[in-house]
Amino acid sequence: MSDIDGEVIYVQGMSDPTKIGQFPATQATIALILGILGFSGFSCCTAIPGLLLANSAAEIANQYPGHPDIGMAKAAKMVNWTIIGISIFVLIIYVVMFVIGGAVLWANR
Repeated sequence: MSDIDGEVIYVQGMSDPTKIGQFPATQATIALILGILGFSGFSCCTAIPGLLLANSAAEIANQYPGHPDIGMAKAAKMVNWTIIGISIFVLIIYVVMFVIGGAVLWANR
């Protein structure tokens, strides 16, 4: 870029200097908040949307090297997958307890 008589000339391959350092916004913070809400009892109701938002945030952040939200998007993905795993485990425990309880009631008839 050079300045000749007040005219700004952009050299091919150089980016617009007004846009340097600006990255597109992502939903990584919201995805992490939804994951944390999953720990507080909302389980899959917030973890699944949080995982979807984290994946889209990671896609955007991976397109731009040095994007500041990549770490938060990765953390949100890990937290949301953990919540989904815990929720599935608890659901399996409930199903097993229901089956065992039904078998005990059936045997005591």
